[in-house]
Amino acid sequence: MRSLNQFLVPVCGVALVLSTSVARAQEGSIIRDAEYRILERQHGDRWAAEDKDIDVKLAEFREKNGGKPPNILYILLDDVGFGEVGMPDLDVVRGYSTPNITDFADQGMSMMRMYTEPSCTPTRVAMLTGRHPVRTGFDEAKAVPEGEGLADREVTLAEVLSENGYATAHIGKWHMGDIEQSYAINQGFDYAEHPIHQQAQLALMNSTALNEGHVDGVDLRLRSTDLMLDDTFRIDPYAMVYGTIGEKGGAIREVHMEPGQKFSQDDYVAMGQRYKQSTLDQMEKLAKGDKPFFLQYWPLFPISFTRTDIEQAQTLNGGPVAEAIVKVDGYIGEILSRVEELGIADNTIIVIMGDNGPFMEFVDKSGQSDRIYRGGKTEHLEGGVRVSAFVRWPGMIEEGTRVKDITHVSDLFSTFARLGDGEASIPRDRIIDGVDQTALWLLGETHGRRDYVFVYEGFVLRSLVKQQYKMHLPPPGGNPILAAMYDLYKNPREDRPQDSIRIGVGFGANFSLMAQRHLAMKELYPDMPPGHGPLYGGIENLRPETKELVDNILFAQGLTINPD
Repeated sequence: MRSLNQFLVPVCGVALVLSTSVARAQEGSIIRDAEYRILERQHGDRWAAEDKDIDVKLAEFREKNGGKPPNILYILLDDVGFGEVGMPDLDVVRGYSTPNITDFADQGMSMMRMYTEPSCTPTRVAMLTGRHPVRTGFDEAKAVPEGEGLADREVTLAEVLSENGYATAHIGKWHMGDIEQSYAINQGFDYAEHPIHQQAQLALMNSTALNEGHVDGVDLRLRSTDLMLDDTFRIDPYAMVYGTIGEKGGAIREVHMEPGQKFSQDDYVAMGQRYKQSTLDQMEKLAKGDKPFFLQYWPLFPISFTRTDIEQAQTLNGGPVAEAIVKVDGYIGEILSRVEELGIADNTIIVIMGDNGPFMEFVDKSGQSDRIYRGGKTEHLEGGVRVSAFVRWPGMIEEGTRVKDITHVSDLFSTFARLGDGEASIPRDRIIDGVDQTALWLLGETHGRRDYVFVYEGFVLRSLVKQQYKMHLPPPGGNPILAAMYDLYKNPREDRPQDSIRIGVGFGANFSLMAQRHLAMKELYPDMPPGHGPLYGGIENLRPETKELVDNILFAQGLTINPD
């Protein structure tokens, strides 16, 4: 752990001291970061009064719902940033429409300042654990097998809800690790269908994409191997595990992949269609059960890069991702229609949102761009961490509302835990970053409970958001008064830093202290390492080429292990 002095210089001689008595004083309560405690000190009485009224509303709902809390359906779209879905005024800018998501947005609340993490795995970790991914040690979007994943010591939302009477299922992208403890069925889900890896394997390194030249150096057919000595340097994507199915307490197995098969774009599309159908099937099964349910659908689309499979474009945009966004909007329309057919719309909370900004490496060709906020996937800029997010709960959340309060994807953990009667199951031995935003959902704008965000790129804290201002953190030893700062309402693209005298003098010191408090809390509650274990452990039917891949990786990893 780096010292505070290595990160930011002290401002005006102010030193920050947090004694261990702070941690002891919070024993038995959810442990929060310092910024939340500052807000709680100012607004705690009002929040407590609001919570009493909210508890009455929730009790009335449960009484009408047979004594049960609501179902939860969470749909997370991959690499879809702010303004890419559900905002019809932008159709003319984007060159495509998403009518089903737009209708859904009109039926509920649009969270206009939803922040996520800069890439897919960190956002998913934050949502499921309620913690900044850096705290879990698993905050990187892994593209190849490594024997690493979300540790079993982390407590996920699925575990919290399952412990409190929910049936749980996950369908679609997972991307939380390639070891047994990190699979969805071992992280609280009763049933799961998901690929082990992500679209770098499925969409960029499928045989169709390789033939179109989207990735170099992978397909050995496209170059001579006369001087290649190390046959293991290039990962064979076809030897990696693809889609899996499993149930809690049982084995997990790979499906729809035969020995020697070369995974193509057609296979990728078929996998996505199966996940959509499985979501429909699981929802019907869960709706007939006696328990409330938590169902996650994380579609593979709209990530798609090939063009040879597009017979005729359906959009003015014409990019493969734009075409896939329209297709997945159709999938979501089917799911929302099934919710109505099953008669569960009024007792089901549904959230639809993106996980991070667009994949800028394929900008323009894909049909995406940083149209409003600058930046994209992997970046701490607003374009990397601002997404469209919508929530619907008929009769409980006012229709057609747009709120400007700041929210973060980790807030879903705490909010869903409360609404699912699971607050008592939230762990008390670690910092929980997610804030309960039930008041915002049920009471509306100005009732949010955060006005700050810490934005990481991997393990590095890169920027701070407080109210409408944002500071890009200086390098170690840099003077925070001279750091780049932005008024996000006046300069949403973060390309014209504010004058250091006009803004820096007023906020530079406070931003610096905000960062120092955050890092000091990390000294009290240190970041943990990710989970480790045997690569593809627990998968009962590995193909011969997969076993060879595992053997090669384990041999190379073993060369650096101290024999003592």
